[in-house]
Parts: sequence; C-alpha cells; structure tokens
Amino acid sequence: MCEVKETVKNLARDEDLDKRPKFGNRFLTNEEDVFKHNAWDNVEWDDEQENQASQAVYKNSSKKMDQIESAKFKLEADKYWDSFYEVHQHKFFKDRHWLFTEFPELTPKDSSQRCRAIFELGCGVGNTLLPILKYSAEEELKVYGCDFSSTAIEILRSNPEFDHKRCDVFVMDATLENWTVPFEKGSQDIIIMIFVLSAMEPAKMQLVVNNCYQYLKPGGLVLLRDYGRYDLAQLRFKSGKCLEDNFYVRGDGTLVYFFTQSEIRDFFAKAGFIEEQNVVDRRLQVNRSRMLKMYRVWVQAKYRKPLFDKNSN
Repeated sequence: MCEVKETVKNLARDEDLDKRPKFGNRFLTNEEDVFKHNAWDNVEWDDEQENQASQAVYKNSSKKMDQIESAKFKLEADKYWDSFYEVHQHKFFKDRHWLFTEFPELTPKDSSQRCRAIFELGCGVGNTLLPILKYSAEEELKVYGCDFSSTAIEILRSNPEFDHKRCDVFVMDATLENWTVPFEKGSQDIIIMIFVLSAMEPAKMQLVVNNCYQYLKPGGLVLLRDYGRYDLAQLRFKSGKCLEDNFYVRGDGTLVYFFTQSEIRDFFAKAGFIEEQNVVDRRLQVNRSRMLKMYRVWVQAKYRKPLFDKNSN
C-alpha cells in the first residue's frame, strides 16, 4: 500500500513538473517575427550592438561614486535589503520554476537515492527553496538557506508553504571569512547561488567561492546564475551610480555586479572546482504593446568539487 501511495505521489509530482514553463527552445530566425512572442532565446549580438553596449557602460561608469558614499552602501548592504523586503515582501520575485529546466540536478526523478543536502546562499524569501520543497519527492531531503536580510528570513519562515521539517533557514553574511552554519564542512551535495554573488563586493567574491568549496561534499556541485556583462539593467544605469567597474548601486540602495564568463571561471578555478558548464544566456524580451525590445544577459554555470581533493592530505 505504501508503494502504491509513493508511486501516485511521484506521478503527480512529474505531472506538475511537466506543466512548468519550458525555456531555451524559442529562436528568432526571422526578424519580422520579433513581436509575435514575449521572449526569444539565445539571441546573437552583432558587432554594432556590442559596441553600443560598451559605449553605454563607459558613459555610465566613467564617473565613480565618492568613496565615502560608496563605503556607506557596502557597509550597510543588509539594511538596504531589509528595506527592500519590507516594501515588497514576497511579491517582487516570482518563484523560479525555470530552475528545474536549467538545473535538473535539483529534482532528480529517482527519489530512492540517499539523503541529500542542498544549501542556498542568499535565499531571500524562498523563491528558489519553496519550489524545490514543492517538487522534490525526496522525503529525506534537507534544504538549508541563508540570507543577510533578517526581514527576508522572517517572511520565508512565515510562508504557509515553508516546510519546517525539511528546511532550515537562518541569517548570515556569506561574505564573512568564517561561516556560522548548522552543518559541517564537506556535508552539502549542492550549493545554489542565484543572482546573489552579484550583490556582494567584488573583493569578497573569491572568499565566498572558496567557502562553497569547503562545505561541499567531494563530487558536490555549485549551481550559479547571475547577471552578465551588458545586461539591460547595466545599460540603464545613470552616471554617478557606479561604485567600481561593472559594480553599481540601484535606486533602492542594493548593489549589483555584472559578470563575464571568464570572471566566473577564474573564481571557481582558483578555488579548485572543475567546470561542467559556463554559458552566456542572451534573451530578447519583448513588450508587444509598446513595441520595445529588451536584451537580457545572464551567466549560467555549474562547477563540481573533485571527488579527490589534491589539496587535502
């Protein structure tokens, strides 16, 4: 009887997964069709578009923010994110169901495998963790999440979909050298970083990646998606909002960096990871009512900790 219930549960879960939006399979082959859909995948840029983007970034970053003001935004980053979540609660970010298309490792169909542990840095109000808990058929799955916004963690814990048995979330600044976490080093199967490394000071990014390496099991995996160089959001910044090259402060005080593939590759190579994926996702989003084209650029990557760590003896 238990086996029948488990089978029904898995079938229902797979049916839900099949209903999720599919990404990466709509290509613009005829420019005249551009306004027929809301988005197009893997859009190629020509040299002219690349040069225009480069000039826009040069224009908005040639004048850097005053060092004193810049330091204020860096030191009080948690306060600005608290304010952000106090205003938007859980209504700003949509649940990221595309994660399971891009990162199928998060919800394997074989639910009989050993107990897994997943840790998300910068979990916010649960837009990644909650879908994982919803779609995973792993009863022994343990999901952890941290954010340096205490407001975000409070909102997540109060969400009716939050599973207190399978999930543990806590406040932590991931840019600190020593992490205070409810698990041991070398214990996590997957560490997720979704639009979170970009919110940190560039000088502290390598430390964060190094710590990810320490807390992953041998063979463990980092799943990353973040803002790419020349994304629409970067091109829209006005002069005076740039703290460092490609590092800006938004109008609400939160910070954002825009990466190249090589920067991501360097961080993880220095930490000892093996690259499994590092791609640029260029997507054309269309506002059909206003006839506007909006070019988004993201970097997506997967890095694995070697089964045998040559640095440990």
